[in-house]
Amino acid sequence: MDQAKKERLEAKGWKVGTVSDFLELTSEETSLIEIKLALSRHLKERRQKTMTQAELAERIHSSQPRIANAENGDASVSIELLIRAMLAIGVTPQEIGQVIANVG
Repeated sequence: MDQAKKERLEAKGWKVGTVSDFLELTSEETSLIEIKLALSRHLKERRQKTMTQAELAERIHSSQPRIANAENGDASVSIELLIRAMLAIGVTPQEIGQVIANVG
């Protein structure tokens, strides 16, 4: 949001902040969410190049809807499932580390 728009909103009584401020998240909670979203995006990008969601689900003994949830950043999906799925499509542990390191 540009500064002029922010000033107009604040002048009208609106409070401008981040999602983290609104939800009163700690920096650790915010970082965890950002890491999960980065892993989800990377999983989707890499998976689309090699196989379908159904094929990946079969490979890791899961379901296609669960893979869709993982790729869409659903809060119910664990980091373990994201990493397991990424490893199954050939992402290296080093690449996973890079995805995490580039957050923030």
